[in-house]
Amino acid sequence: MSTMSTTLASTTAPRTVNGTPAKSAPTRNRRNQEIQGLRGMAALLTVVFHVWQQYFVYDRDGAHSPVPNRYANALVSLEVIDLFFVLSAYLLTLSYARAAIDGGSTRPGRVFLFRRAIRIVPLYFLAVTFIWATRNPTLPGEWSDLLHHLTFTQVFDQEQIFYTIGPTWSLSLEIMFYVALVGLGPLAVRACRPLRRRASRVAVCAVGCALLYIGPFIWIAVARYGLDIPHTEWPVYFGPQARFGGFAAGMGLAVAMVALGDRGRLDAKVAIPLRAAALVGLYVLSFAGTEAEDFPTTFYHPLSALLWTLLLYSTIHVRRQGRWHSWLTARWLTGVGLASYSLFVWHEPIMLGLYNAGLLPPDGQEGFPLAVVIVLVVAVAAATVSYWAIEYPASLLGKLKDGKGRSRDFYP
Repeated sequence: MSTMSTTLASTTAPRTVNGTPAKSAPTRNRRNQEIQGLRGMAALLTVVFHVWQQYFVYDRDGAHSPVPNRYANALVSLEVIDLFFVLSAYLLTLSYARAAIDGGSTRPGRVFLFRRAIRIVPLYFLAVTFIWATRNPTLPGEWSDLLHHLTFTQVFDQEQIFYTIGPTWSLSLEIMFYVALVGLGPLAVRACRPLRRRASRVAVCAVGCALLYIGPFIWIAVARYGLDIPHTEWPVYFGPQARFGGFAAGMGLAVAMVALGDRGRLDAKVAIPLRAAALVGLYVLSFAGTEAEDFPTTFYHPLSALLWTLLLYSTIHVRRQGRWHSWLTARWLTGVGLASYSLFVWHEPIMLGLYNAGLLPPDGQEGFPLAVVIVLVVAVAAATVSYWAIEYPASLLGKLKDGKGRSRDFYP
């Protein structure tokens, strides 16, 4: 969720030859816009999902969804966090995949981590500190909650994982993925260097991604069916050992895209059915997961990661763009994608603030649709301001370092 337009620019920017952009530049620019549109779509669906959670009604008969129709409820309750993970891993793994498969070099780990830090940390620290302070007006307050969030370790805390800004538990996993990629990426490059055949280098990278995906799948199976750990043990099922599959799927897509290059681009007669299959599969997963600990719910996230990967593949590796691409590159949607990190961070505090102030409709099925509209309008507006006031200025800190991670001398 945290890979924004700056990541797109750094990981998919076209190479130049004698100062002239390569011929593939228009294709990559379109691809960037499509990914930006997917990110905007995911951010909007995340807002709807959390309003849906907020408007659940609980009584002695159990929990009652604000969407009474089961088929519509499955659509509204569709979780998209795995799409953020897949996108993040795909974009950030591309450079390592190119280096491992086709040779070349990658940026030093310290440069990678520095650029990710200026992308994630300024807005996150400001938002967490501000929201925590408003909810803890007297010291010491819930100091452990603040400490866990500022160190990105809330995902390991059973009680406070969803405190302060609930959705930011996923940023803990993002940070852990960055650290893992800095270690695994160069390791893959070194492992592939002695191999003469390109197919062998591709196979090594693909097998590594497959193992990273299978590991969390096995963990979930053992935790659920072997140890009978309930789904409410949040660190067990939300920690990196359970959720890394989404990143592994994105890494595998990066390997596949580098391995294929411009070969095997899909025609519409193949791409459209693949997209439809991915979307239908995601809907079926959401629809079938009626019980908290049934099979579709237990394995929802590793399975949805594969389906999101299929959707992304059938979107970007095509011969011609059609209506799907036109919709994804609509200016309003890519605009939301540009500010999607701010939208992700701020939407829950905005929703809760409006709700507690009585500015949202009352609980129940009647109030839910209007609540969605109000929260979306306010949150998107706030996210736009946040992007230009916080995210964009923070991104300029990248100019402090050169490509090798050395401090720039602005006064030679």
